[in-house]
Amino acid sequence: MLLQNKRLIGIVLTVALVLSVPLIAMQFTPEVNWSPFDFIVAGVLLLGTGLLCELVIRNVKRVNYRIAICGVILLMLVLIWIELAVGIFGTPLAGS
Repeated sequence: MLLQNKRLIGIVLTVALVLSVPLIAMQFTPEVNWSPFDFIVAGVLLLGTGLLCELVIRNVKRVNYRIAICGVILLMLVLIWIELAVGIFGTPLAGS
């Protein structure tokens, strides 16, 4: 039980650390301009991804399946993050 709580604390601290990067960058450059909504969405995505991977680690017994499922979860995070950042899936090609 203690190990599980340490992993959950690690997930939350990692999310906080990742979100502190743009927060600190905003203090030094105008090129990083996140709204509170951006931080909420990023926090939900990161925390959700971490908790989903934790759920997989706790419930899936075969290591190969764990790796594959967590890999798909991380891929989905990256694709959603890219879409929210630059919108590559919803915009038509330049020549169209």
